[in-house]
Amino acid sequence: MSKRTEAEAIVRTHVLWSMGGGLIPIPLVDFAAVTAIQLEMLQQLARTYNVDYSQSNGKAFVSALTGTTFARLGASLLKAIPGVGTLIGGASMSITSGASTYAVGQVAINHFANSGNLNNFVEDQVKQAYDVAFERGKSYVSDLENEKKDEAADIYQALEKLGKLKEQGILTEEEFQAKKQQLLERL
Repeated sequence: MSKRTEAEAIVRTHVLWSMGGGLIPIPLVDFAAVTAIQLEMLQQLARTYNVDYSQSNGKAFVSALTGTTFARLGASLLKAIPGVGTLIGGASMSITSGASTYAVGQVAINHFANSGNLNNFVEDQVKQAYDVAFERGKSYVSDLENEKKDEAADIYQALEKLGKLKEQGILTEEEFQAKKQQLLERL
């Protein structure tokens, strides 16, 4: 597997985690969770590209890219409004968190692939790259959401078919349970 392929897989995983982290219903806890996820992703990307990583340099890099990210903070604080605020804030924070994580990952990959490290980035350049990648990240997150919905629908259809096969006596209870567990683990 190439470094780029491995790095893209790391980013994808962390984008999904960030989307979940953005759904945490407690204001500011979601923000902290997503930041921690981004730092973990950055550490894994640095390891992939053999770049020295320290927590302080990682924080400086992520902060340079995301700044205070008022949109994420605003979505987080919106959750403090009972009821509808939690729903709207959660959905908004999930999308924004995923897009931000995608952007941090893409900037890091490009920087590391060009012999960059966490000590030699030019803040204005990486911030511009982040802004462009953040916009692409919104589409990336939307595509991931659609993939997950499609995959979930496929899994539910497969479960229905398995149930019918069990009812018809083609599958034993043990075979049914084993296949069912495999499918549910994919959700």
